Amino acid sequence: MRLPLDGIRVVECAIFHAGPGTSAIMGDLGAEVIKIEQPEVGDPIRWVQRIGRIPMTLAGGKSVFFEGSNRNKKSVTLNLREEKGYEALCRLIKDADVFLINFRQPAIKEMKLTYDELRKINPRLIYASISAFGAKGPDKDQGGFDYQGQARSGLMYSMGEEGAPPVGCQFGLADQATAFNACHQIVVALLARERFGEGQAISVSILGSSLNMLYFNMLITYLAKITVPRHDRANEYPMRNYYKSSDDRWLMMTLTPPDRHWPPLCEALGKPDLEKDPRFATDELRLKNSTELVKIIDEVFATRPLAEWLKIFKDHDLFCCAVNRLDELHEDPQVVANDYIIDFKHPAFGEIKLPGYPAQFSGCKPGPRTAAPDLGEHTDEILTSIGGYTKEEIASMREKGIA
Repeated sequence: MRLPLDGIRVVECAIFHAGPGTSAIMGDLGAEVIKIEQPEVGDPIRWVQRIGRIPMTLAGGKSVFFEGSNRNKKSVTLNLREEKGYEALCRLIKDADVFLINFRQPAIKEMKLTYDELRKINPRLIYASISAFGAKGPDKDQGGFDYQGQARSGLMYSMGEEGAPPVGCQFGLADQATAFNACHQIVVALLARERFGEGQAISVSILGSSLNMLYFNMLITYLAKITVPRHDRANEYPMRNYYKSSDDRWLMMTLTPPDRHWPPLCEALGKPDLEKDPRFATDELRLKNSTELVKIIDEVFATRPLAEWLKIFKDHDLFCCAVNRLDELHEDPQVVANDYIIDFKHPAFGEIKLPGYPAQFSGCKPGPRTAAPDLGEHTDEILTSIGGYTKEEIASMREKGIA
């Protein structure tokens, strides 16, 4: 069964996650991904054992982060600052469909890895460059990571309770949004190439991707001239809020249009008298007296466990779900049924669970196919089969620190 990107070849010169995560997704969809790494050094994320307080260490010195960012890839080591290393890369690019890079512009220019240079080798190439803050502007050459995207976009002031300090989301939220955004733009450019016969360059940034996640917050801010307030649970609109059950679990409900859902909500809560209560008789009054109503609903939810409330709300066709912890996701039957978490046989770790692909295709099954490669694991294979090098030439390059 063919995957959507079968036959597409991606050559990647990228580190950390926003860049490598892009081609990992393309690999989920069937693309062949060739990751170029510095001999003996590799992608720095290979060796990251912790980030802040968060341990990243796996057995054998492997890193969780590297595994996630580099599934479905083949690792080739080349020293691109050496002439023969650069020449080898050019051979790989000659017949590639996509070149992906997330180095900063001064380094890209110094290493002759610009779009103008590489399209001379392959005019049909889709060239994707990922940066922290965008290809233009005063900070175009400045580096940044996930937290810079969350911070500069306003995302950190869009989460958490009103009055709290900025809230950062763990872990890699902006990076992963960037990876999906970049993958989308690359696939669009590939489609355009099929229709019009031309390659082109694409620029994607962590900042731009983070801003796009906040599309409606931005639209409200600039179109309606309203600064969107942060959530304030105790005083929030009661029908779009979260509540704690008797077993200390939380549930989130979103009931709109409110007038239609108000009567069945009162029935589900076992409080039919609330429906005609003059304090809450209209949506405007429920908003005006939200603090009182949230308190009443809090007291009701505290009388039953989560499972009971979920059944009651389902029976009344009211939109509600559990607030899951990450370590509970594999127990959620809806997550499992849709392959949002899958079983995977890892060559080093055996049977494990991984995040699955977040969409389904009727004709194929995208998702993780191979584990992240060891450094240089596929150098000989790729340089002989695609680069046209002999084993002797590769051995000589290796002796000189080029491969």
